[in-house]
Amino acid sequence: MNVFERYAPFIQDYIYSHDWENLRGIQVAAGEAIFNTDDHVLLCAGTASGKTEAAFFPILTLMEEDPPSSVGVLYIAPLKALINDQFERLDELCEEAHIPVTKWHGDASSSKKRKLLKHPAGVLQITPESLEALVLKKHMEIPHLFGDLRFIVIDEIHSLLRGDRGGQTFCLLERLSRLAGVNPRRIGLSATIGQPELAAAFLAQNTDRKTQIPKIQGEKTRWRLSMEHFYKEGDQAAKGQEVEALPLEAPTDQAPRNANDAMAYIFEHTRGKKCLVFTNSREECEAVCQSLRLYCEYKHEPDRFLIHHGNLSTSYRESAEEAMKDEDTYMTTCATATLELGIDIGRLERAFQIDAPFTVSGFLQRMGRTGRRSSPSEMWFVMQEEYPETRAMLPEKVPWTLIQGIALVQLYIEERWVEPPRLDRMPFSLLFHQTMSELASSGPLTPRDLARRILTLAPFHNISQEDYKVLLRHLLETDMIEMDEHKQLMVGLAGERVVNSYKFYAVFQENVEYSVHADSKELGTIVKPPPIGEKIAIAGRVWVVDDVDHEHHHVYVHVVKGKIPAYFGDVPGDIHTRILLRMKQVLLEDTSYRYLRPNAVVRLKQARETARNGELLAQSLIPLGKKMYCLFPWLGTYAFLALERFLKLKCGERLHLRKLSSSRPYFITFTMDVSMKEFYQILYEEACKEFDPLDLVYEKEVPIFDKYDRHLPDELVKKGFAYGVLDVKQMIQYVKEVLYLEKDQVEDDYPQDLYKAVN
Repeated sequence: MNVFERYAPFIQDYIYSHDWENLRGIQVAAGEAIFNTDDHVLLCAGTASGKTEAAFFPILTLMEEDPPSSVGVLYIAPLKALINDQFERLDELCEEAHIPVTKWHGDASSSKKRKLLKHPAGVLQITPESLEALVLKKHMEIPHLFGDLRFIVIDEIHSLLRGDRGGQTFCLLERLSRLAGVNPRRIGLSATIGQPELAAAFLAQNTDRKTQIPKIQGEKTRWRLSMEHFYKEGDQAAKGQEVEALPLEAPTDQAPRNANDAMAYIFEHTRGKKCLVFTNSREECEAVCQSLRLYCEYKHEPDRFLIHHGNLSTSYRESAEEAMKDEDTYMTTCATATLELGIDIGRLERAFQIDAPFTVSGFLQRMGRTGRRSSPSEMWFVMQEEYPETRAMLPEKVPWTLIQGIALVQLYIEERWVEPPRLDRMPFSLLFHQTMSELASSGPLTPRDLARRILTLAPFHNISQEDYKVLLRHLLETDMIEMDEHKQLMVGLAGERVVNSYKFYAVFQENVEYSVHADSKELGTIVKPPPIGEKIAIAGRVWVVDDVDHEHHHVYVHVVKGKIPAYFGDVPGDIHTRILLRMKQVLLEDTSYRYLRPNAVVRLKQARETARNGELLAQSLIPLGKKMYCLFPWLGTYAFLALERFLKLKCGERLHLRKLSSSRPYFITFTMDVSMKEFYQILYEEACKEFDPLDLVYEKEVPIFDKYDRHLPDELVKKGFAYGVLDVKQMIQYVKEVLYLEKDQVEDDYPQDLYKAVN
């Protein structure tokens, strides 16, 4: 019996009614795995490939054959919009079989929720935050609601594998299963996931099942891809040159005469089309949308631009989503990562990406928002750069975003490489959250029982009992928890204020603005302030952070000379070392990339000449003159951050290091009083010494990264940062195996003619 024949009659009727001629490869593979095994299943396939139907066709068939006596399927999605979108599809699918589908989130109907609590059945769709609220507030209802739960479907699972939100989700699944006494199968869905074997192992953690990853006969992917480069001011790189490059289609509008070239490029190729314009921060998203709307106003044209990001109200976001779904409305939406995930936003013809995204995964998700319903995905990269000054130093002459964008594309085209899950963190912030959640839902517990319930949850496999004791003692001291006369722990007075807030259900950090002060003057606001001693740019000048008051959200600074990128808290994302190494290869090779347009072709050629003339590709350390050097580590974000601190805290005194400044994760500039050979030797010697990663935390620093870090003892905040954020292992490997090998390739006195070539 093939998969189609195995489907329930109502599933077969649904397929016939939608004129499907045959099942897709993923639907056949998923059906075989779900019907023929009792394992968990991880389904990896492209956007709009039919993953949802692939999972639910066999699941609903099994439910019809043997109806569960409670909710049978728990569907978890990262966005309410995705739940609303999938609700319509599932409701239609389940209607004939009388299988109820209930959505449960803040905007869902209260009457439907009450009905489910009285008569639990069918499919429940929920976000991680609403599941947290359900487990906490309806603790006693969990066995009734989920006593016969058969399946848990986790949509967009890749978005839950690199942070606390994913850890929270898997903690809740374990806690729910224990409470209900069930052992449901887990089905993970993702369009982009690196090293699926790691994700499969994570999906199966603390269960008695393994995970199947069905081999799917993939359909050939078609892309329309282009990449163009723009200087923010002045003439463009290809002006006056004949360049063999990807041709540009005819514009459908004309920008105002003095428009910014990059914005004009977008403006002129979006009229009469449904497009997305992706940016990497909400500030840039606002600025881009404002510029494009001003061009419409200047030309007396109707506004054809919308905006969508996480800081906007629900109504604003939903109006943009509805306009995108409307087949007769040709609008362009400026967006951030909020539209990366798989909500149905209609048939979009084209996506623009301003500058390079931080991850291959992000690139694929954004590209996948277009080209649905048989047309190819289409993305136009728009890479921007300040025009290098005549006397700019070597690192400032490299168009980093252009090189990064090429590296992202090539890694996927050549290797199908996507970032792997990040499973080695020490999630102390989440540990606090789940401890408080367990006490708030279960009531008083002995320390032993609490530790047994919490430390056995999969996300806390790196947390020792000793660290947990440190946390509990601190929570007792701060009245987050208290001990009753029976030596049982319960939520304390301070803890009540935390767990009773609706904000408690989420573990991701809301954007909290910090006001920046120099003496008695307020300079402006930022979010996620950097550590003490780091530099920020605001109000047109550069400042060093003297102190951070997390309680009152103030940052105190003093002014210094120099120039660095503006800092508003949207730090460069977690860029993987593989991307940096591929960037180096882009500069090293002579390959032509067919998707480059004229300015990008010329700018890449210039960057390669600059890199070769400056010997940037031959060695990591480059002299810039007057005892100033630039280090190009080609390391990912967290190994790079560890290297910065290693230089300052472990090697600084021996190097006589001064004026260290970084452009993460591309290069570090500094002055020192030793030769290049001595530099390599000193770093190697210090790397060979045994040291605690905590040594790379500054003396007065308490690096608040995650939402509940402020409720932790300082020693755990520092430990979580040193062991779970800084990639010390990869940094040490780099110093020993890459840097040290360069020692014998350099002369103590660097040739002056090469210095001139560099600058």
